[in-house]
Formats: sequence, C-alpha cells, structure tokens
Amino acid sequence: MMLNACKQNAQNSSQSVVNTSQNSQWRGEHRDGVYNETGLLKVWPESGPELLWSYEGLGAGFTSAAIANEKLYITGLIGDNLVLYVFTPEGELLIEKVVGKEESEKWPGPRSTVNVNEGKLYIYNAFGQLLCLDENTLNEVWKKEILTDFDGINTDWGFTESPLIVGDKIFITPGGKQNNMVALNKLTGALIWTSPGEGTISAYCSPQYIDSQSIPIIVSSFSNYIVGFNADTGEKLWSLPQSHEYNIHPNTILYNDDMVLSTTGYKVGSVMFRLKDGGKAIEEVWRNEVDNQMGGAIKVGNYVYASGHMNRNWFCMDWNTGEIKYRVMDMAPCNVVYADGMLYCYSEKGEVYLVKPNPEQFEPVSSFKITLGTENHWAHPVIHNGVMYIRHGDALMAYQIK
Repeated sequence: MMLNACKQNAQNSSQSVVNTSQNSQWRGEHRDGVYNETGLLKVWPESGPELLWSYEGLGAGFTSAAIANEKLYITGLIGDNLVLYVFTPEGELLIEKVVGKEESEKWPGPRSTVNVNEGKLYIYNAFGQLLCLDENTLNEVWKKEILTDFDGINTDWGFTESPLIVGDKIFITPGGKQNNMVALNKLTGALIWTSPGEGTISAYCSPQYIDSQSIPIIVSSFSNYIVGFNADTGEKLWSLPQSHEYNIHPNTILYNDDMVLSTTGYKVGSVMFRLKDGGKAIEEVWRNEVDNQMGGAIKVGNYVYASGHMNRNWFCMDWNTGEIKYRVMDMAPCNVVYADGMLYCYSEKGEVYLVKPNPEQFEPVSSFKITLGTENHWAHPVIHNGVMYIRHGDALMAYQIK
C-alpha cells in the first residue's frame, strides 16, 4: 500500500478527540508478559483460533502492537522510512504516517514498541531518535536525538529498547560514559536527571520499574552489568556483573517480592538476586545455564517458564532456587506471554502454541502455524480484549481467543 493512501481517513481521525487515558506499553502493564484477561479459550480448534483480520503491508519490523483508546499502533519500515500505522480494533487502517528514518541494513525494521501514555505516543528508532506525538493529531510535541543530545553510544544492531514511562518521567538509555541512563520530562522532553551508571553501552534491554521498596528503582541491563538507579534522582544504587561477549542482554528483568531475575542468551544464563535495605543493596541468590535470548520469561506461581537460545530447549525452573524442573526439545526458541492461566508461545519456526503451565511436565494443549508475513518470527504476541495479535514482519494478524 502506498504511503498516505489513507490521507482522508487520517484527516477525519485527527478531528476526533481521545477522551480516555488508557495506556499501553511493552509486554503488558508491568512489563512481565502477563495480560490481565479472563474467559479465554483453554483449547483451540485443530486449525487454530479464528483469524478475525489480517493486514499485509507493514514493511519489515519486529515491533509489537500497542493498543489503547480504541486504537492499535504499530510501526514498520518502508524504504528507509519509519512508518506509524493506526488501526481500529476491527482492522481498519486509519492512518499511515512517516515519522522518521529507521534501520534498513542491519536486521531492517523498527525494534521498539510504541508507548501510549496519557494522550501521547512515544516512538524510539534504532538510531536513537525519541519522538513524542500528540495522540489525537499525530503532530510532533518534542523530539530528542539521544546520540547527539546526550553523547550516547549506539549498539552494533541499533537501539532496541521500548521506552519506560513512570509518572512524569520517560526513561531512556543513551549508554554513554556520562549519560548512561537519563530521565526526561514526558511532556516536554526536558532533562530531569542523568546518571553515569557503570558507563557501559546499552544491551538491547528495555528497563523495568520497581515501586515496592523504600525508594523507587529503575533496573536495566548494560553490556557488562545489571544496574539499579534511584528513579527519582538517578543515583546508582548498585550493580551486578553480567558479562556477554556480544554485549547482548535483551530481556526485561522480572521482579517479585524483593527478588530480581535476569535471563540472557549465548549460554550466559540466568541470575537471581535479592534486593536488601529497602532496595539500596543486593545479594546474589543463584545462577544457572538457562540462556533465554530475547523471548522473555514468565513467572507463574513459584516457577519460571522460558525458552532456550543456544540449547534450543523449553525450560521450567524453580523461581527460588534456579533448579531446572524439566527441559524439552520443543518450541524453542520462542517468545512467551501469559493470560488467564495459559502460556502463549510464538516460536522462531512460526508456530504458535497454547501451553498449560505445569512444573511437573511439559503440557502443550493446542498449536497452529503462522502462514502470513515475512522474515523472522521475533515480535512478541499481544493479548487485548480476547484477541491475540501476532506480527510477522510485513503482516499483522488478529486471532479470536475468547
């Protein structure tokens, strides 16, 4: 589809006003891959859940859908342009707008999921351009060039983090010596604080927020460390060594009841550590070889489910001890999310599995094959209002799972 083909729809849409304040961000409300849905199917038909609609023409990309205020937002690469697409929940394309440039050589396409927050859209590209748009008009509110404005250092494959917003702050990782992590005013883009952290580059990771300690904490992975910052001031609270020969730690950390889990690939494995002194200190609890590259991990009860990277295994492990309960040569590598008591796994082979979490044995229930789209099956699924959204490169698909 040619750019601006939906110009009239865009003009009509820009005249409407968003009257709600729904938000949407990377991997759900708490960035843990858990979607708070109920009444979902426990078994799919043999051919898979009903395909409600599909759209082919997004261009290359790995971003997931962001859904808020009766709109679905997703980005793609057309030529060397970063294009924002806006759909209705029923699949009608409302707007198709070029919002910048995007990586077109090294794994072409956008990596960062749109953050929808209180009437604004926040879009980040592989070159470090952070853009804030008005949700109603899609006009630019402010823009930052992370590489030049904050002396950032890009990664080998381009920035991939999905920006985190908490309160009035948006957090982003320039990865520079002095401006390792920064907090900006989400309404104006003005700098609130900057921290040198450990002075190492970003590791393709989206940061996490922890609010249950005596101080609010931002946690993210860098090339050789996991680092915790005071979310209010930027003070570095602690760091934990976690080296990687390729500087890749793409997974957002998981947090529960003082415990923090980081999983990463290339046989580096997983590490669990405990927050102490109200979050001002840490102690390591365990490490193991579970090397989950970028598929995310899901905590259900006292167990963690994740897929291996180099070892191509599906794992269940004990949250408290790191003991591996079982591993099977199925599905992996895959991206995994969770809703209504079930795991939803989207494998690199294009197969989607419905799996019952069971710490005693692997228990797949249903599966089907993605037949639309292009290139790698790397985008994480999104579940919203009983619909599962799968992005495969050029294609976006909506499946009825309720």
